[in-house]
Amino acid sequence: MLYVDIDIHHGDGVELAFYHSNRVMTVSFHKYTGDFFPGTGKLDDNGAGLGKYFCLNVPLQDGIDDDMYLTVFKTVVGDTVTHFQPTSIVLQCGADSLGLDRLGAFNLSIAAHGECVNYVRTFGVPLLVVGGGGYTVKNVSRCWAYETAVLVGADIPDTLPATIYDAYFADSGWKLHPPLTGKVDNLNSPAGLQRITVSIREKLRYLGGAPSVAMREIPPGLEEWLAAEEAAAEVEQEAEADIAGTSTGMGAGAVMRTTRRRAAQNEFYAGDEDVDADEDADADGDEAPVRRAPTRRARGGSRRGTRRTSARSRPAAGGTATATKEDEEQQQQQPEEAGGPSPIIGPALDVSAQVAPVPSVSRASRSRRGNPRSRNTNTRPTRARDKEQAEEDSLSFPPAPAPAPGAEEEQSVTVPMELDVEA
Repeated sequence: MLYVDIDIHHGDGVELAFYHSNRVMTVSFHKYTGDFFPGTGKLDDNGAGLGKYFCLNVPLQDGIDDDMYLTVFKTVVGDTVTHFQPTSIVLQCGADSLGLDRLGAFNLSIAAHGECVNYVRTFGVPLLVVGGGGYTVKNVSRCWAYETAVLVGADIPDTLPATIYDAYFADSGWKLHPPLTGKVDNLNSPAGLQRITVSIREKLRYLGGAPSVAMREIPPGLEEWLAAEEAAAEVEQEAEADIAGTSTGMGAGAVMRTTRRRAAQNEFYAGDEDVDADEDADADGDEAPVRRAPTRRARGGSRRGTRRTSARSRPAAGGTATATKEDEEQQQQQPEEAGGPSPIIGPALDVSAQVAPVPSVSRASRSRRGNPRSRNTNTRPTRARDKEQAEEDSLSFPPAPAPAPGAEEEQSVTVPMELDVEA
């Protein structure tokens, strides 16, 4: 049902009754200044909930004339009937929108007011016409008599017949259409009226037609769209469940989300995939062994943790170095038996033969203990290194004892792999 109100006051009662409904659409043409009774009916009041955009308001200013009013009325009502497609129309014909009304301030004539009724009648939809406001009695009677003739399709003369109420129409010469326009300044502009009509056309675009006879919770067309959205969501959820079941070995019915997280190349791992550091600290805060690439074991035993030295062992001045093959094999097998690298720096030497062994811990190895990554021990100047080597050659240390079992600290040692032996 379409309700059209041409009273000068806003049709707030009917609008409020169907403000949340899409079964009754209300259109009101009225004066709106913010303080004119009832103070409602802004252009942006368009309904709520299911009745959103099923409520239209056309606020007008004082002094609107016949041409402007009919242009706005036919544009708005014509577009509304086209989009809403009502099965019945109710037209409220308040006569206080006529000129010279005691409360109204429009410049409408009785002919223009009746033309609005005639335009609604042309749609051929069942029409109910009712009265409304009007506070100049002689003009209200003239207006509704003329509009009744319009509705029934009768032509009536402009001269009023003689009645007992002739005294009320004597000032106008007993005419049906007295001059009522031009008494109030027109405050409406063509640009302002065009803005109103364009805004209403934009709102009518949201309508999908009139609802069916049965009560519906949502407008037609929206229900199908929601059903399609739910079906698409179910298909996507099933696809995610299939992917999750395949990746975890579960069935296709298991519903879970998969986390497609890709590890960054510089991400730190504390387990077997740790590639960020060559060494870690143990639980006690001690320095852990340096990780080195695995080396091929020698036939005589493990050579892990050993390193060749660039400087060969030299015998002490005035002495000769003697070593047997059994002593070398015993020295190479000792690290495996002790469970780790041995601090013994070489094969067992005969002290009585005045052999000067290589010192057990060199300065280069001590520097590497502080920085396990350091590989270059040749950091001192050549002259200082020669002096240091001379001091080491002049000393003679006895072989160091083997480490006690369970020792946690691993010492970095230098084991010479070749010895200069003189008979």
